[in-house]
Amino acid sequence: MNGGDEVVTAPAGPPQPLDWKFSQVFGERTAGEEVQEVDIISAIEFDKTGDHLATGDRGGRVVLFERTDTKDHDALRRDLERTDHPINRHPEFRYKTEFQSHEPEFDYLKSLEIEEKINKIRWCQTANRALFLLSTNDKTIKFWKVQEKKVKKISEMNLDPPKAVGNGCVASSSNSNSPTLCLANGGSSGNDFSFPPGGLPSLRLPVVTSQETNLVARCRRVYAHAHDYHINSISNNSDGETFISADDLRINLWNLEISNQSFNIVDVKPANMEDLTEVITSAEFHPTHCNMLVYSSSKGSIRLIDLRQSALCDSHAKLFEEPEAPGSRSFFTEIIASISDIKFAKDGRYMLSRDYMTLKLWDINMDSGPVSTFQVHEYLRPKLCDLYENDSIFDKFECCLSGDGLRVATGSYSNLFRIFGCAPGSTEATTLEASKNPMRRQVQTPSRPSRSLSSITRVVRRGAETSGVDANGNSFDFTTKLLHLAWHPTENSIACAAANSLYMYYA
Repeated sequence: MNGGDEVVTAPAGPPQPLDWKFSQVFGERTAGEEVQEVDIISAIEFDKTGDHLATGDRGGRVVLFERTDTKDHDALRRDLERTDHPINRHPEFRYKTEFQSHEPEFDYLKSLEIEEKINKIRWCQTANRALFLLSTNDKTIKFWKVQEKKVKKISEMNLDPPKAVGNGCVASSSNSNSPTLCLANGGSSGNDFSFPPGGLPSLRLPVVTSQETNLVARCRRVYAHAHDYHINSISNNSDGETFISADDLRINLWNLEISNQSFNIVDVKPANMEDLTEVITSAEFHPTHCNMLVYSSSKGSIRLIDLRQSALCDSHAKLFEEPEAPGSRSFFTEIIASISDIKFAKDGRYMLSRDYMTLKLWDINMDSGPVSTFQVHEYLRPKLCDLYENDSIFDKFECCLSGDGLRVATGSYSNLFRIFGCAPGSTEATTLEASKNPMRRQVQTPSRPSRSLSSITRVVRRGAETSGVDANGNSFDFTTKLLHLAWHPTENSIACAAANSLYMYYA
């Protein structure tokens, strides 16, 4: 108490670690079932509302899921809100539809096969109750519209529908038991058809009715022939009109309405390809400022560019990179520094990057270094030679942030994924397995590792003593990797892909 009338409250501490539970699985494998290559999920994306989820696979298919529990419990939600009762809803999705987005192609000029694998999916703004999304493989971006179409049927016929044949004709006359053969145009091949003596009791005009609805996916536009190298990113602009696509050396700006023209805004290709030292690995528009975007590189740096500065943004407005620790350089330094994914937080203040070993959280107002670093694969440092030999060191893991910005998540090997608390003072570090029992491999992990070199050395020694196990003492499997995951935009719910299975969890 201060002066008898003011209460001094203690500052709120970091949020408590979440208790994650299994929600659903789609495409679950039975024991010993072999996974087909074309069924492996290669992209996951929630829409802005979180009511729809899209996945893409290596077979070029896009599968859409829609949330069902919000629709079923709207009345219950209003009642609970009226009584100030906490809403504990179990998130549930159901299969909505799927369509073939891309087909395998062949580039005859370069003698290259272009596989149908979906690299990225991005949702666009909805209109007239239709869903719009962008999907891309290595070379071609497509703009899809998914809409419910009403199936029209003719009803109130004069003739009995069960007896109708062909184009609305009957197999027997209305007052005779003798069958009459009908023609396709509604005529009769027999001459014994006659009107009843008093005529038909009543004549009704056929009526067209719409009783059923079918979901139809239609490709509205194709954005092709703009990339010489493989597309690694697409990102919508907050203006709702434009988007970017990025390959290894260039970033192009498109208008959604114009498919035959794009503007090259970033070009890092040197005059002599022998001088090439880094490539673009990921690109993302700012969530609210339509003039700002960032792109990451294979050297571990992030560049923020402002489209208002110049038409060709070869010069960056800000450069985000972490200074290299003296004496730490090795053959693998640049390989493990390569950023595989970058995401903005919902408010646009922070951005999250994933390299092979760590997750890094950056403040766009502070370019001297990351504000937080989360160790994901530090226990693999003694195994880098083996990882290089089997190409696992080049695996591209994605990352995501919660809608409230308090937590971050990324995947790992053995179908594990890690969730870290990034609020000030938080020590949350949870390891979950993509299975119906996500806590099966859970062991109490140490609090957020310090960024000092001494603690890193201790972790390396511990990993070296128990070769073949992860930080929790479990054996790891490089053939099962969780590369793709997405966080629901408004709730603590995560969707992640383990081979051809889509697992969903909530807290």
